Amino acid sequence: MERPITWDAERERLSLAYLEARYGLTPVTPRINPKMVVLHWTAIPTLEKSLEAFEPSRLPQTRPDIQTAGALNVSAHYLVDRDGTIYHLLADTLMARHTIGLNHCAIGIENVGGTPETPLTEAQLKANIWLVRHLKASFPITYLIGHHEYTSFEGHPLWLEQDSAYRTEKTDPGPAFMNDVRRAVKDLGLQGPPKMQNP
Repeated sequence: MERPITWDAERERLSLAYLEARYGLTPVTPRINPKMVVLHWTAIPTLEKSLEAFEPSRLPQTRPDIQTAGALNVSAHYLVDRDGTIYHLLADTLMARHTIGLNHCAIGIENVGGTPETPLTEAQLKANIWLVRHLKASFPITYLIGHHEYTSFEGHPLWLEQDSAYRTEKTDPGPAFMNDVRRAVKDLGLQGPPKMQNP
């Protein structure tokens, strides 16, 4: 279901600024060539509140942990409600801020919930499996990772974050969820986190 969040001149300008400051990239437009899919949870209990979090172009003051890394608000390309309904928030080839170091090549899928009170559901699992298959059929996707696995790309050619101190600790969507998705799409031959890691 199409449910676009705001993409205005400010969001475009902030996206270009993010690409330059974080990755040293200076494209004319903030477009990406998707090579991976990253699965997340919002840790927000409802669809409405999750959409509210992504809607503004500018990062709210409530995110001091990532404020110094740019004024662009966080977002994702897709949001999956707890009943499995898929909402398309941004065009797949526009950059969304959802994974440090990899936003220039990653499509982000957020799942509503992820708290102890709102664990991810079977319907969300099925929706994520369908989305991964859909995206692999549409783009040359090579990698499928969970947000909690993103730092394993440090040292990999796709990792472009220039600030070695800019990292956040993530647990979403968790090994169990990722194992279930990977098992269901094993036939696609997608790679997980690279084995190489910085010492």
